[in-house]
Amino acid sequence: MGANNGKQYGSEGKGSSSISSDISSSTDHTPTKAAKNATTTEGLDSSTRTLSTPSPGLILPSKSSSLSSNGHDTNSSSSSSARAETVAVVHSQPGTHARSRHSKSHHHAPVDLLPDHALLQILSHLPTNQLCRCARVCRRWYNLAWDPRLWGTVRLTGELLHADRAIRVLTHRLCQDTPNVCLTLETVVVNGCKRLTDRGLHVVAHCCPELRRLEVAGCYNVSNEAVFEVVSRCPSLEHLNLSGCSKVTCISLTQEASLQLSPLHGQQISIHYLDMTDCFSLEDEGLRTIASHCPRLTHLYLRRCTRLTDEALRHLSLHCPSIRELSLSDCRLVGDFGLREVARLEGCLRYLSVAHCARITDVGVRYVARYCPRLRYLNARGCEGLTDHGLSHLARSCPRLKSLDVGKCPLVSDGGLEQLAMYCQGLRRVSLRACESVTGRGLKALAANCCELQLLNVQDCEVSPEALRFVRRHCRRCVIEHTNPAFY
Repeated sequence: MGANNGKQYGSEGKGSSSISSDISSSTDHTPTKAAKNATTTEGLDSSTRTLSTPSPGLILPSKSSSLSSNGHDTNSSSSSSARAETVAVVHSQPGTHARSRHSKSHHHAPVDLLPDHALLQILSHLPTNQLCRCARVCRRWYNLAWDPRLWGTVRLTGELLHADRAIRVLTHRLCQDTPNVCLTLETVVVNGCKRLTDRGLHVVAHCCPELRRLEVAGCYNVSNEAVFEVVSRCPSLEHLNLSGCSKVTCISLTQEASLQLSPLHGQQISIHYLDMTDCFSLEDEGLRTIASHCPRLTHLYLRRCTRLTDEALRHLSLHCPSIRELSLSDCRLVGDFGLREVARLEGCLRYLSVAHCARITDVGVRYVARYCPRLRYLNARGCEGLTDHGLSHLARSCPRLKSLDVGKCPLVSDGGLEQLAMYCQGLRRVSLRACESVTGRGLKALAANCCELQLLNVQDCEVSPEALRFVRRHCRRCVIEHTNPAFY
């Protein structure tokens, strides 16, 4: 039977275990178990014809492995598998045969007395794998566990999880009431599933037209082709997390989808939130393509995209005027000219991170301060060209500033802090870590004027215990992070 099922879905690798309907040998003990022969050797398609509501009791360990303390299986004996892995398993609906063993007992567990709506509320808090396990308890739990209201979100985790197969089995089960599509599924999160490939995302693209949120962080086998397919077939997609997907170089529609669009709408994608942190292959041309296809972007994170230059930011300001949050941390080729382009976002920009962008100086900060007066958060940690003059422009032009990080900026001193204290009295978080020129005078000015201060980082700064006590007296809710052993 295992061989037939393996043939049904295809081998995913040399050490892969085939999909099995036999759960009698599983290490996951439940009050009742499905009958051994509930699913025929015809495979999943056969089981859907012979049972009214078949179920994948998903994401269970291989037969030849034992359960470890962290919930994964470890190989306990020699087998044909190269190594133990987690696989998707198809289970039949709990039947009368399993219940007959308990027919003589009239005792009910307290949980059985709960009404359906209460059980549904409890089940709604379970992760995907546990929800699938609950479907194996009894017929009532099976019907409740597969209630469409519980399947708006699917979350899969684990480096050993065969994510492609798990997604295929789940979507097959969720497509039963609406053939070929999962109308209830809006969120798919498979962060850290290193075995996810383009095949898994192709299934999502074809079966989940109502998808709104997709997170595949750390899935480094995903490429442009699968991402293009998802954004083309899921028009409602708004949130996309591709951080760590180093093979992704841009985001665009497939050629087929582009031809189907009317000239009025153009080649636009409805994504609002895009995280491409650690997408090392992203270059200026790729970001130009993203900007031209995603004009509705409001949140864009490009941390450690080290190939981006100032030219790439010009396309953002031209095509994505609604960006509110932008992170360029560790984009070391970005400088003052890039910030001049970012400043064209004007009143929309609220959050900006340019940490460790060593080419940025007071000139770039002055552009941002002048044209983005509603800025709330600025992270300029490690921008060694930033001085008190830049902070002065920032303080005068952005009075609503709430959070500022100028750690490791050796040219920032008490003069800049006094300007901040005078004009940005709503400051709540300030980091001055390793600012060698800052003394107690600047800290006292901050504490006296910024009474709402909640966090102050002065680690590796030469400040006296007296100045720290002054901050504590005037900002009672402030958490002070320091390295002064004399202050306690």
